[in-house]
Amino acid sequence: MGLTNFLSLAILVLAASAVSWNATPFNPASVPLAVRSPYLSAWLPQGAGAALNGAWPQFWTGSILGWAGYIRVDGDTYTFLGDPVVAGAKSAVQKSLEFTSTQSIFVMTAGPVDIHVNFLSPVEPTDLLKQSIPFSYLALSAVSNDGGSHNVSVYTDISAEWVSGDDSLTVNWTTTTGNILTHQVMLENQELFTEYRDHIQQGAAYYSTLNSSSVTYQTGQDAVVRAQFINNGVLANTEDTNFRAVSDNWPVFAFAHDLGVVSTTATAPVIYTVGHVRDPAIQYIVADDVYQPRSVYFWSAYSSVADSISDFVVDYPAALGRAQAFDQKVQSDASAISSNYAGVVALSVRQAFGALELTLSKNSDGSWNTDDILMFLKEISSDGNVNTVDVIMPAWPILLYTNPTLGKYLLLGLLEYQATGQYPNAWAAHDLGSSYPNATGHNAGNDEAMPLEECGNMLIMVLSYTQKSNDNSLITQYTDLLNQWTGYLIAEALIPANQISTDDFAGALANQTNLAIKGVIGIQAMSVISSILGNAVNQQNYSSIVQRYVPQILDYATSSDGLHLTLNYGNESSWGLSYNLYADKLLGTNVFPESVYDMQTAWYATVVNTYGVPLDTRHTYTKSDWELWTAAIMTNTTTRDMFIDSVYKYAADGESRQPLGDWYETLNGAVYGFEARPVVGGHLALLAL
Repeated sequence: MGLTNFLSLAILVLAASAVSWNATPFNPASVPLAVRSPYLSAWLPQGAGAALNGAWPQFWTGSILGWAGYIRVDGDTYTFLGDPVVAGAKSAVQKSLEFTSTQSIFVMTAGPVDIHVNFLSPVEPTDLLKQSIPFSYLALSAVSNDGGSHNVSVYTDISAEWVSGDDSLTVNWTTTTGNILTHQVMLENQELFTEYRDHIQQGAAYYSTLNSSSVTYQTGQDAVVRAQFINNGVLANTEDTNFRAVSDNWPVFAFAHDLGVVSTTATAPVIYTVGHVRDPAIQYIVADDVYQPRSVYFWSAYSSVADSISDFVVDYPAALGRAQAFDQKVQSDASAISSNYAGVVALSVRQAFGALELTLSKNSDGSWNTDDILMFLKEISSDGNVNTVDVIMPAWPILLYTNPTLGKYLLLGLLEYQATGQYPNAWAAHDLGSSYPNATGHNAGNDEAMPLEECGNMLIMVLSYTQKSNDNSLITQYTDLLNQWTGYLIAEALIPANQISTDDFAGALANQTNLAIKGVIGIQAMSVISSILGNAVNQQNYSSIVQRYVPQILDYATSSDGLHLTLNYGNESSWGLSYNLYADKLLGTNVFPESVYDMQTAWYATVVNTYGVPLDTRHTYTKSDWELWTAAIMTNTTTRDMFIDSVYKYAADGESRQPLGDWYETLNGAVYGFEARPVVGGHLALLAL
């Protein structure tokens, strides 16, 4: 298609996705509402546009998470959240939507009053305790829009759908009173470390608010509880004790707040918190094939969920301030590249962090071992694996940008496991377990085999962590493993065998140029690591191998007309995104000459489609993470921005209803099935350099 037609189509694509409200920076495929962990993941599906009260919030899979909201103004009740069908309520009208890295802010008009609805999912990468708390905020504030004064009350509830993927299962619940009101709902029969349709079948959901004389509560059938508020403006302070299935008269757990008389000064926000807690959270394989139960890190500071909720609720003003500061930093840094880039980055942050959980173990005396911190990642929507190395790798830039120490905790589980000697293969493991949250290893060595891919990934990530943190602990403790993986690369990287790469959906292919690139950068990474460790012999040996390999790779992989690298050696008409060159820039290894980057930059401008450059010549689809990794290594801003703008157009095109998918069609923006995956952390590739 080429760059000229690409730019001309941009305006048409954005115009097609217009909605009736003001959307800043754009209207995404799905709006993050409460996204803190693999099991606290609530989104508002959009497509061509759905108001906050035009659809039910959904789990990332698309299953409904009942979350309803009403506002009552001078006796008239309006729905502002969810899609409940109960007689007597009108619909508020959405005026605007704005999202930042941590917040999704809606303004809804309910007759003469506007209600401001803020969903805040904190991202606190430098505070392990706060980052690990599996709760999110909903804040409501009302203001008159006609200059008059009005009597206002607000209502919200959640359903039992928050605790299971199977609505036929029985749940029970409790309501606790005191300074904090909390509804707790859980499955009657719990299954440790077990998922059903990606929902965990363990733990409990919690919905809380500060108690006061203006607050009422109620649990019971959805239609009954909601009608109580619609008709009376208050709840009955009663509890339904008829425990039953999620879908049996749909029990809901509600709060109502009387805001009193509302005028042209906005009311102080009413704060709700929603969360999902389970303990233990992960089982992790340690030496001798023993499975160690691990708990989410916040337990090291709290003796009960109630204590953590109490702190979390009252921390809202400070949490909002920290979130605004974080949002502003990300916005400022990304806007220095482009406004479109800032929009894509803002949409990516909560999604990336929403796949992560910080954990710790216990000492033999039962106390918390705060020196044993491991972070786990769920490969959401594709395989459900634990700590998939080639999912961590594309997500890696967001960790380097926000706090490299988080990357260390993510790699440690993989390194510790393989250092026990239980993993039998000579190359790096693909993941820590086939099904989250079971990090039970692969002692039979039957994990998905990506030998070149994962060896290169581990070496590159370990060195980049070391460089960013000035912490040599990983390279010191795991030198033998790193050398082992380097040996594999030396044997296999120059002429890659018929292997799959991280883009396994594209199939195996021999002589992949991009794998050779990753392999040789991995060898050079070990040369640098050896230098840091003072091993001059290994440093020189590895470096000399790289110096021999690079000219050969370029000879094998450069098309005869000298215009581009090929997808695989000898396939003259082929090409692909050489995103693995990003690691050369990230590490500062300068393995490949600048002329290669110039060549690729010039080539990509000639092969761009409406929504970007295809991943390679086998198909016309692409990956958004690799588009932006490639953008980061372009040698002119025009082509860099071509990649950025293509991902922006895709993210804003109004064609999808799912949390941002990273695998999509460059011809029409259609999504290929991945959704809500943490690899969107790779959209921050330009910020990590």
